[in-house]
Amino acid sequence: MLYKINKKFIVKGKLTNEEKIKKKSNFLRGTIAKDINNEITGGFSNYNYSLIRFHGMYQQDNRDIRLERLKQKLEPKYSMMLRCRLPGGIISTKQWLSIDDFANRNTLYGSIRLTNRQTFQFHGILKYKLKSIHKILNKLGLDSLATANDVNRNVLCTSNPMESNIHMEVYQITKRISEHLLPKTNAYSEIWLDKEKIGTTEVEPILGNTYLPRKFKTTIVIPPYNDVDIHANDMNFIAIIYKERLIGFNLLIGGGLSIVYDNYSTWPSIAKEVGFLKTNDILRVAEAVITIQRDWGNRTNRQNAKTKYTLERVGLNNFKKEIEYRSGIKFDPIYPYKFIKRGDRFGWLKGIDNKWNLTLFIEQGRLIDKLNSPIKRGVAEIAKIHNGYFRLTANQNLIISSVQENNKLIIENIALKYGLLNFVTKQRKNSMACVSYPTCPLAMSEGERELSYFINRIEKILSKYGLENEYIIFRISGCSNGCARSLLAEIGLLGKSIDYYNMYIGGNRIGTRIPRIYLKNIYKKQIIFHIDDLINRWANERLYKENFGDFVIRVNIIKPVLNSPKDFW
Repeated sequence: MLYKINKKFIVKGKLTNEEKIKKKSNFLRGTIAKDINNEITGGFSNYNYSLIRFHGMYQQDNRDIRLERLKQKLEPKYSMMLRCRLPGGIISTKQWLSIDDFANRNTLYGSIRLTNRQTFQFHGILKYKLKSIHKILNKLGLDSLATANDVNRNVLCTSNPMESNIHMEVYQITKRISEHLLPKTNAYSEIWLDKEKIGTTEVEPILGNTYLPRKFKTTIVIPPYNDVDIHANDMNFIAIIYKERLIGFNLLIGGGLSIVYDNYSTWPSIAKEVGFLKTNDILRVAEAVITIQRDWGNRTNRQNAKTKYTLERVGLNNFKKEIEYRSGIKFDPIYPYKFIKRGDRFGWLKGIDNKWNLTLFIEQGRLIDKLNSPIKRGVAEIAKIHNGYFRLTANQNLIISSVQENNKLIIENIALKYGLLNFVTKQRKNSMACVSYPTCPLAMSEGERELSYFINRIEKILSKYGLENEYIIFRISGCSNGCARSLLAEIGLLGKSIDYYNMYIGGNRIGTRIPRIYLKNIYKKQIIFHIDDLINRWANERLYKENFGDFVIRVNIIKPVLNSPKDFW
């Protein structure tokens, strides 16, 4: 659909290099196909290095051995990370067995990682094996298109196993949004699936011929569980249920957590309420929001290109009016809603369809077989006998979904045998880290590999002060990006350099408040010392059942972040 674009809100200036790459890419093709056949290097050229992200892959190398290879005058040990598009996080057990087999045979690490974007990713795929995984995904009805770079990424959906009927309706809407907002270019099928090029002029009616100014994230949540962290995302739909029927959605926009250290023009932001829309209007509204960000987003400065900055620059009221103009619908006032908790509910839960759902805790989302903990194999064994689905959660866990009564005990015994039902503390269940070293090129400090170090010590401190039944929402990011959603935690760490972090405190349990910086560039052992002091005070001065994040604000240890653009720094 053509719109009369309000040019007043278009940012003028010199385009970034990324914008130039997209413009010259011939609808995301570049020279990727040529690079695949280049056997001299295990990587892609700088130009294609960026373009393959649109196809769902990141080029990485093992940073643990980078210097060693440099001394030997060898190029870095390149491999690719591939992230599947899996709207709503639902995958059949048949599909799972195929991806499990691929991980065993064709990756350097033999693991599958469940992400907090409600999908899975492979690490360590060599370049010459990329086509094979894309063809396997295609045969399974899956793909990795648009799971990275400047597009609408994997769409999240509440994993709630209780409201089975409502969940299925919302899940179908999630899939429709994902499909509707996908790139329309044939580049993916031509390059990775060897499909013939269609000799027509391509257009991108929604994303535009240079796609979006920056990455874009969408969620749908069913209250009262904020299990997808809606405030970390650009566009969010809160399902409104009345008399056990889905009647529509509240729209919230402009969430995002990434910052640039000491750059006051960047900040984290929680999503802002826009209005209520009817269920049938959701695709028109989603398209309107994303085309506004396409047209008004900043293409001259990637650090200020996300929707949160567009919203701050043009104003919520102007953005709302433009959504109504482009979608042709008028918003009603926001319907009341309430969140009571984040995270997942573990163990067996019965849905309203009288089928059972088993939520398994997967530490750091990493499915890999170790000597005394073959959990990846255990999940595959469950997939072999469960003719149904798995649900991947936005908290890196796995739900065995819709289990018949006669299969319940069989599945439970397999889970016990392979270490998938071990006792897990509340603190461990409510902690998260990004991948970080050794594969993430942006990492400044450890994430996943240091999470247990911090959890073990926090648990000891909680026990020391009689709070062993309590927990703190705790998250680590290896840099200042938002991958582990650390800036929605009660205690969040952002990596500065090896073993050093910025420490933020004061978020809340339901994920609606951003924490404030407490200490800068602090060594990990000192962080534990300060956490000990804070928990000591919490134990002795808290109100009845007062959560840690609320406590540190009430007693003025830290001030709440009330207006993030002006107040965060």
